[in-house]
Amino acid sequence: MARTFRECFTKPVSSLSELRLEGGVIPNAGAVMKILLAEDDRFLADGLSMVLKDSGYAVDLAANGVEADLALNVNAYDLLILDLGLPKMDGIEVIKRVRGRGQSLPILVLTARDSLNDRVFGLDVGANDYITKPFQVPELEARIRALLRKDVWANRNEIVFEQLHYDTSTRIATVNGEILDLSAREVALLEIFLQRLGRLVDKSKIARALSNWEEDLSHNAVGITIHRLRKKLEAHGITISAVRGLGYRLEKAE
Repeated sequence: MARTFRECFTKPVSSLSELRLEGGVIPNAGAVMKILLAEDDRFLADGLSMVLKDSGYAVDLAANGVEADLALNVNAYDLLILDLGLPKMDGIEVIKRVRGRGQSLPILVLTARDSLNDRVFGLDVGANDYITKPFQVPELEARIRALLRKDVWANRNEIVFEQLHYDTSTRIATVNGEILDLSAREVALLEIFLQRLGRLVDKSKIARALSNWEEDLSHNAVGITIHRLRKKLEAHGITISAVRGLGYRLEKAE
């Protein structure tokens, strides 16, 4: 039986590995998807942040509604996980402000407010999904993948480029059925290129996409990651081409 989040973290050292098995998450998933987690319960926020980062997401934390609203106003996120009972500004008000600014990122409400009226109101005001506490992590992660698949990948389960196949749910890249051995950062970089097939992506945009509040990647670090990914792809007839002063894109190798 799947356990609730707090039960899974009663033994912090062993529980993460057990949780990964229960959730079916692949350890080398990419970190390009950026999530803002707005939760005032520090234990829950830290634990859930660990799980999400272990799954390969970049995660920023906001401990109250004002912090969440400010972060959403100045940063680009792929998903907001939002508690409704936040101090300083209620989660419902955060949703209203996000939608009022015309921001279309998916919002997943994670709250103790479990009445039918609360669920209906939260969804009607602008949330895309609604989970009540206590919750089970594998289900939460599946809902996150579903929201991101719809918003980022247009509901496509697989992206194909030449011989490369990329599963958007498991975030595994294969060539002719063989799994590519990619680091988390390399998978993240590959996702950036696959989301923008045929278009140039400048190094600054790549650096921003791979960074979070805790770590800002230098252009040099981005260059190293591009070099390593290019080397692995070129063995399968795909390369990352550079256009001086403009950026990079995925192409068939000559």
